[in-house]
Amino acid sequence: MFKNFTRLEKSWILYDIGNSAFTLMVTTLIPVWFSALFTAEGYSNSEYLAYWSYATSVTTILVAVLGPILGTLSDNRGFKKPMFMTVLIIGVIGCFVMGGAPGWMLYIVTYIIAKICYQLSLVFYDSMLTDVTTPERMDIVSSQGYAWGYIGSCIPFIIALLFYVLGEYMHRIPTAAGIAMGFAVTGIWWFCVSMPLMKNYKQKHYMDHEGNMAGTTFRRLGETLKEIVKSDRKVLFFLLAFFFYIDGVYTIIDESVAIGTAMGINTVGLLVVLLFTQVVAFAFASLFGKLTEKYDPFKILSVCIAGYLAVAVYALFLHTLWQFGIMAFIVGMFQGTIQALSRSYYGKIIPSEKSGEYFGLLDICGKGAAFMGTLLIGVTVHLTGSVNIAVFSLAILFGIGWLFLRKSSFLPAMERNNTAE
Repeated sequence: MFKNFTRLEKSWILYDIGNSAFTLMVTTLIPVWFSALFTAEGYSNSEYLAYWSYATSVTTILVAVLGPILGTLSDNRGFKKPMFMTVLIIGVIGCFVMGGAPGWMLYIVTYIIAKICYQLSLVFYDSMLTDVTTPERMDIVSSQGYAWGYIGSCIPFIIALLFYVLGEYMHRIPTAAGIAMGFAVTGIWWFCVSMPLMKNYKQKHYMDHEGNMAGTTFRRLGETLKEIVKSDRKVLFFLLAFFFYIDGVYTIIDESVAIGTAMGINTVGLLVVLLFTQVVAFAFASLFGKLTEKYDPFKILSVCIAGYLAVAVYALFLHTLWQFGIMAFIVGMFQGTIQALSRSYYGKIIPSEKSGEYFGLLDICGKGAAFMGTLLIGVTVHLTGSVNIAVFSLAILFGIGWLFLRKSSFLPAMERNNTAE
């Protein structure tokens, strides 16, 4: 399965397989079941959408605030692993609680907590990349993580979907029981596949903490921000590039079903296409990961942005399910690769001993930009009345992102001592 990878690299890749199961649930069954619980108490669909949007916004804001702070704290000697394990276990428990929640209030509060813990686990997990492999192997290891994450997430999702169908449509079991079993499968999968990383990971790069822990954490974070703005322009321009192009990527991922529905495309067909995209993303993330051994990863990352730019243009001609399938295939080609190479490229240009802090800042750029693409689509739809033109407007984000990425590539990285202590 993972030929020519070390045991630690394999353990790290496996966590991508584990956490991706929760990601797929968030975009599919979790909002569906919240809608069922919410409307069962007499609320309308519009009120459901409002409360769901509030929950998503609260989660985004809290993660954007906590990510860099806890990321900086995790850079202290011996902190990263226990912090990672803590948020992982809370997130897994959240899966079980959501599956058995008797009402919408407990469900949505638990979802917020579980989603925050999931996002924070990714801050710690991404920063572990500098510990589990060498700079020369970061591209291939990161790509394999995303690749197997996409295909691996399909297994628990299909099982959870089967339980849901058995309850909701076939009436073989109570719907609530089917949902509970689906959430339990997701939680068990997430935890079990993560065990090798919890067992094998050791923090090699770290900062020695001294004095007041809270004061030191905020002081270091402030110093790093000043350093990036004043002198580390390579990191600064990459963060700006990531801020724009990754928002376009996330918008297409998060809004794809809504976009297809607005165009009148069959919902079942859209879900089938979603699974199809996962398989395509697996294949091409693996392929591009291997290509990084022969070609400059920066050039491949640029090709991915160009690919998404092509998707935005293609959206002008999108009307039917088969055309949507073609778009999904193109998205799948670049979806995993652009995320994987962004992670590994960034890991190479930051100081290893401060990786938690820096990946926390990267997470702000990803989460903080989350409003732009959806806002752009919403405003364009209202101005033009066309969903096609609205999706095309995302080309602006990819174009700006590409320009900043080019700027970053021409700048030298700061000389640092990244040797493990």
